Amino acid sequence: MPEGFSSNGEIEGFHWVPGSPPATRSSDFAMEIQPHVTGWNRALQRELALEVQDTDLTGVAPRAVCIPVDTRPVPVRSFSFTDHTPVADKPTNAAPNPCRRPTTLQGDSPPKLTGSTRIRPPEDIIKLEDRLQYLLQPSLEMLLSERSLEFPFVPFPYQMEGIAFLYAREAAVLADEMGLGKTMQAITAIRLLLRCGEIGSVLLVCPKPLVSNWQREFAQWAPEIPLAIVEGDQNRRRWQWQLADVPVKIANYELILRDRELFEGTDLSGKGQLQFDLAVLDEAQRIKNRRSTTSQVTRSIARRRNWALTGTPVENCADDLVGIFEFLVPGHLSSEMKPSKMGRCVGDYIIRRTKDKVLTELPPKMFRDAAIDLTPEQQETYRMAEDDGVLRLSKMGDGASIQHVFELILRLKQICNFDPATGSSAKFERLEADMEEVAASGRKALVFSQWVSTLRRLSKRLERFGPMEYHGKIPPKRRNGIIEEFRNSPDKHVLMISYGAGGVGLNLQFCEYVFLFDRWWNPAIEDQAVNRAHRIGAAGPVTVTRFLVSGTIEERINLVLEEKRELFDTILSGTDGPQNKLGLTQKEIFGLFDLQSPSGPIRYAA
Repeated sequence: MPEGFSSNGEIEGFHWVPGSPPATRSSDFAMEIQPHVTGWNRALQRELALEVQDTDLTGVAPRAVCIPVDTRPVPVRSFSFTDHTPVADKPTNAAPNPCRRPTTLQGDSPPKLTGSTRIRPPEDIIKLEDRLQYLLQPSLEMLLSERSLEFPFVPFPYQMEGIAFLYAREAAVLADEMGLGKTMQAITAIRLLLRCGEIGSVLLVCPKPLVSNWQREFAQWAPEIPLAIVEGDQNRRRWQWQLADVPVKIANYELILRDRELFEGTDLSGKGQLQFDLAVLDEAQRIKNRRSTTSQVTRSIARRRNWALTGTPVENCADDLVGIFEFLVPGHLSSEMKPSKMGRCVGDYIIRRTKDKVLTELPPKMFRDAAIDLTPEQQETYRMAEDDGVLRLSKMGDGASIQHVFELILRLKQICNFDPATGSSAKFERLEADMEEVAASGRKALVFSQWVSTLRRLSKRLERFGPMEYHGKIPPKRRNGIIEEFRNSPDKHVLMISYGAGGVGLNLQFCEYVFLFDRWWNPAIEDQAVNRAHRIGAAGPVTVTRFLVSGTIEERINLVLEEKRELFDTILSGTDGPQNKLGLTQKEIFGLFDLQSPSGPIRYAA
């Protein structure tokens, strides 16, 4: 019966009738797998045999012809409309600055800049548009006038050239001789860059005694520029470093070392917390030793531009200049370079002028070597000290070090100043006689020595000449007052000054006599001392007297040092010359006593 509902006639309704079960059938789908050996596995394990053929593709080298194309100079002319403001008829009664050239202007109007100083582009500029920017730029005088930058005194032409040199360079060395106004040139270049928007933050690092001098110079040549003298305890210094509204910050070298963690890299970029658009190092010979901590910390300062100011870029040897350039252009110089090549490499980075070339009106500087014989007491003490010292060094043999020889040299030099037993001094007798003449004429003199004890001894013996002292034992806060009193007091005729404290940064051009009571190891240090008096504004000829005791260690040292002065001029002139050190080498120091120098590294005296 088919599946579904059905009914019958007897009983009403429907009932379900199930269908028949479906038919089923089973099938076997199993498949027999028969492996077939093809050998592919072994074939894949075998290395592919490659056939290599060599083909010579070299041919005839093409010929290259270089045709030099000279760039023709582009004539550039600039002009300005002068302001014909009437000046007062009555001349000013203000005293001229003794350090600057007086102006011929009358009235209270600021001096007007004349001339046309072109800004010389650096030689490493390659892009034509960059060179054209410098060529088409107006003169430096016009740039200063357009920004209404006034000067208390008219700068010399060579100073305008120095300003233009610094303004255009990211790395530069201003190496003018002492007394030519490096400070003023650097301040004016900084002032112009700030006013033009080229830079916004400046760090100036200088020796501690010169901080107040830079502060005075900024007040005179850039009074509108806010500056901060970084000093005080750590919290105060951190606050001063973070002053964003002060574009110029002045700090000394010792302070930079104390705050080195602010300059050295602390983040992933390797930069410190402080970054500057321009870093300027005054007396940059302080970083001549590349391995010194001072050099390492200054090199870690993050900056876009860097300048170095120094009157002696080469104090002892060519390595001094290499150390300075490691700050300016790392890797640009090498100690293996000959002086002539080194001079050519630094030619575009260094500008140096000497007083005899740019200041023909500057009074002359006259040297007078005073040959002096020891007193009988000094002669006996000197002979015994030298004989005993040389005998002791000879017995030491190879065990004698340069320190042992130094001790003997210093003892002999001190005997040349004063006999330790009796106090007699042939040098003092000569100095006293000369001071009689200086005081009688109303002049002032400087007396240099490397020992504070010698200066104090001289000060007591020269009491009637109103001596004053200026050395490392004088607190820095008192030093400016000492200089002002010595300058203005008519009864103060002589200033006792040490090479270390007074060798740099002082303007003593009112002194016409300089006495080198004892000699320094390095002629460059002596030149710095002499140039404290022989500089812009000198009242008259400067007489330099160098005391030299005949037949002693002083005479032998002088003969060696006179042969050392050629290196400085050799590097800066680019000519070939002897590659010697300005200081005394270890071999030369031992040779002063006819002793054989021991083996080992060669050292020299600064």
